[in-house]
Amino acid sequence: MAGCCGNDAKFDGVSDDYKRRLWIVIALNATMFVVEMTAGHLAKSQALQADALDFAGDALTYGISLAVIGASIRVRTNAALFKGISLLLMGLWVFGSTVYRVFYVGVPTAEIMGVVGLLALLTNLASVFLLVRYKDGDANVRSVWLCSRNDAIGNVAVMIAALGVWGTATGWPDLIVATIMASLFLSSAFLIIRQALAERREMITHEHAKA
Repeated sequence: MAGCCGNDAKFDGVSDDYKRRLWIVIALNATMFVVEMTAGHLAKSQALQADALDFAGDALTYGISLAVIGASIRVRTNAALFKGISLLLMGLWVFGSTVYRVFYVGVPTAEIMGVVGLLALLTNLASVFLLVRYKDGDANVRSVWLCSRNDAIGNVAVMIAALGVWGTATGWPDLIVATIMASLFLSSAFLIIRQALAERREMITHEHAKA
């Protein structure tokens, strides 16, 4: 798994092909944020809104990834740490808002959840397809892959929630899926932060050895 300690050089994003793919993925994520957040409000779905927030976060962090390609290891690890912390805060927000909704459980519109969830899944599968070639890289590159993978998993979960809402006529499946998505955000945040810190320690050790 990328992120383990070792001496092998990791792909740092310096590739015209990778940059082109990243621009396409940024556009896809920004578009789906608008679509899914609107649908989430209309359907009163916490899971859809959580996934929409993830699209927005991804578009922002992918932009940061693009900006720091070719920069020093210190700049790239700082960017990865920022993205990891942002993902951590996102996960905490989704978890907190889901807990709040437990005390005011409405029934989301399952049909909207299902249709938009499918559209979001297709969008993210396209993103995963575009980025899979570069999934093993430094913390900055790997964070992009983890975000895309999370999105695809999250969309499947939203569709499962839609089926659950339709079958039970309650909002609980929606809230359960939102909680699972929050846990996924938190797990990926810890992975990104851990790899970025490991790369920073490796950089400091290398600098001291050269001194």
